[in-house]
Amino acid sequence: MRKTKVALAGSGFIAHIHMESYMRFIPDAEIVAVFSRNEANVAAFASQYNIPAYFTDYDTMLNETDCDVVDICLPNFLHHQATLKAAKKGLHVIIEKPLCITLAEADEMIAACKKANVLLMYAEELCFAPKYERVRTLVTDENAVGKIYMLKNSEKHSGPHSDWFYDVSQSGGGVLMDMGCHAIAWMRWVLGGNPKIKSVSATMQSVLHTHRSKGEDNTVVVIEFEDNVIGVAEDSWARHGGMDDKIEVYGDAGVAYADLFQGNSALTYSLNGYGYVAEKAGDSKGWSFTMFEEVFNQGYPHELMHFIDCVRNGKTPLVTGEDGRAVLEVIYAAYASAGTGKKIHLPFTSDVEVPVDLWLQEGIKRRKAKL
Repeated sequence: MRKTKVALAGSGFIAHIHMESYMRFIPDAEIVAVFSRNEANVAAFASQYNIPAYFTDYDTMLNETDCDVVDICLPNFLHHQATLKAAKKGLHVIIEKPLCITLAEADEMIAACKKANVLLMYAEELCFAPKYERVRTLVTDENAVGKIYMLKNSEKHSGPHSDWFYDVSQSGGGVLMDMGCHAIAWMRWVLGGNPKIKSVSATMQSVLHTHRSKGEDNTVVVIEFEDNVIGVAEDSWARHGGMDDKIEVYGDAGVAYADLFQGNSALTYSLNGYGYVAEKAGDSKGWSFTMFEEVFNQGYPHELMHFIDCVRNGKTPLVTGEDGRAVLEVIYAAYASAGTGKKIHLPFTSDVEVPVDLWLQEGIKRRKAKL
């Protein structure tokens, strides 16, 4: 059986993670092309991974590449355009978080993929991370902690890799858009995939990156789900020392904790320092937790493997465009709560150009660009 041909859109940090996943774990997929707006970056990327073709024009890649799937690893503000163009060509789409910037864009993307009869998968790796998935089955399938009454997720580091994350006209917001989306998606996944959300409240701060971004870099979001379940999401770009990601599940008959990173690391002491420690980590001198199999443990190969299987065998993705939209709606509500100081009840929508403006209330305009 022929391999499933994938065109990769993007050449930044997350694109490298996807490439490692494809190369090491997904033999049924073949990367046939890569696109980036930066010619030097995309040429180097193609050379590093022996990709046969690279493009600086997205339409040209779609027209000249015999691919089945487009894997979108582009900045947030390009997700909408990239998806619509791929769907118009009859190509399946897997897209990195967040799904897009606005709810209106989310609706258009979902509708376009349905009209074209192509799959749209929202790439939420926490729904596939082996340790977190074990906790989910533990508490849902095996009733290990009884009836769940509270879920918590915290994801924290000292800030993203690329400059565009800090420009809210491109990203749509700060740490909530970048990382809070993980917590929301994971909580929905644990609660069956599509639980009713009654209300959202949030507190936001600008702590560490006030010199380069209007976006929030420290947030706490509280979500009221049906059946008296509370979700707490703590996300920060202001935490030094590298990536930190934890979950907690509380039930009336027990509790489960999981740390995504420290349980997959080697405790190391180095007098002079060494190379790679962990994502977003700083100095490696002294004691550190040295990561291994970081990409595997975060669930990236599993989500991509799952999507390729869906494309090849006509299955429905476990995490869909509708799930991505639901996450975005919670993000909207959280920004509105932080801006008004009130609890926001769902359903909720707004016509702001970027979600973070529900907090900032400055009339921020969306950056416009063509692929």
